[in-house]
Amino acid sequence: EVQLQASGGGLVQAGGSLRLSCTASGFTFDDYVIGWFRQAPGKEREGVSCINKSDGSTYYAESVKGRFTISSDNAKKTVYLQMHSLKPEDTAVYYCAADSRRYLSGRLYCNGGMGYWGKGTLVTVSS
Repeated sequence: EVQLQASGGGLVQAGGSLRLSCTASGFTFDDYVIGWFRQAPGKEREGVSCINKSDGSTYYAESVKGRFTISSDNAKKTVYLQMHSLKPEDTAVYYCAADSRRYLSGRLYCNGGMGYWGKGTLVTVSS
């Protein structure tokens, strides 16, 4: 059974940092794309960042480029999202997701159609 456990959310002031963790089980870690998505109140869910574990390629949403970094620890089967320079508009529930599809039309597969989802972790950035 595929399981994705997200953690690390919390309350932080604008300009601060947080690191989210997504611990995976039930599938071959290196064969999947694993990523982070977020949904703010009243808004659609959006892709934040994904990593293709098979070749290390990554995707970042324009809104987080230069501030967020995705990484992984194979031994711990964990994917991290390091978030710096947080803004109030980063406030959202962050979800971890995974899929065995790696590319779609030449782009890293990182979208709402991901096959497996974990429960979210809330990130609140105060101004």
